[in-house]
Amino acid sequence: MKISFVVPTRNSARTLEACLGSLRAQTHPDVEVVVVDNCSTDGTVDIARRCADRFATCTRERSAQRNEGTARSTGDVVVFIDSDMVLEPQVATAIDDVFRAQPDVGALVIPERSFGDGFLVRCRVLEKDLYVGAGDVEAPRAFRRPVIDAIGGWNESLTACEDWELAERTADSGTGVGRVDAWIWHDEGRIRLRTTFAKKRYYGHWIDQYLREQSGRGRRRFVRTALLRQPERLLRHPVLTTGLVGLKAVEAIGLLIGVRDARRGRPAPGSAP
Repeated sequence: MKISFVVPTRNSARTLEACLGSLRAQTHPDVEVVVVDNCSTDGTVDIARRCADRFATCTRERSAQRNEGTARSTGDVVVFIDSDMVLEPQVATAIDDVFRAQPDVGALVIPERSFGDGFLVRCRVLEKDLYVGAGDVEAPRAFRRPVIDAIGGWNESLTACEDWELAERTADSGTGVGRVDAWIWHDEGRIRLRTTFAKKRYYGHWIDQYLREQSGRGRRRFVRTALLRQPERLLRHPVLTTGLVGLKAVEAIGLLIGVRDARRGRPAPGSAP
């Protein structure tokens, strides 16, 4: 079973080499790496051309980039990875094993953890740990090719919540969703509140659209209640929990301002930081 990894990029030079290196280091014998870049101005393109099997450009944002990568890939399975992620070496093998053992499963969740520098990253690590196994947060990243083709790929009108929207269409199609035991590690770098606020404000434009599309359809709630389902873990880490509350507050304010801007017809302020 051939596994194609599709990686959208935009000014990803800081993390891309580690990401693609982890894909090249997979223990599975048949892996393809496809990078689709959106007008990078740093060293992203040079890294991608050196490390990927296939390289393409796309002047639209990441949902369109992923669809372009799917069209250019040749694997039996398509896996969507962000450029700031590092995969454990056995991820592709685990995907192959589950799909072979469970023919009724068409998509797979790959659990995720975070790493990086600074206090706020430690808060994010706690947050991501609380999300593991939460069905209202986790979304599948690996798809059998007939499944991703049948459900129509990614919604190119969304640049936020697009993973949830794809998960919802996957469920609507009756596709079985499983999970693997190997991990993705998300490189958070160093979290800065100003950058976090700006990013969430940008995403707020598409969150408003997502909420309007899902209104009255019984979809997952936007609020991530998984954070509150394990209070004992939060209580064990009072300092990190306090920091996490502050971080989520900044994110929420950014999102709400972005939603307000969208409803007032104001354009999104450039591209996501």
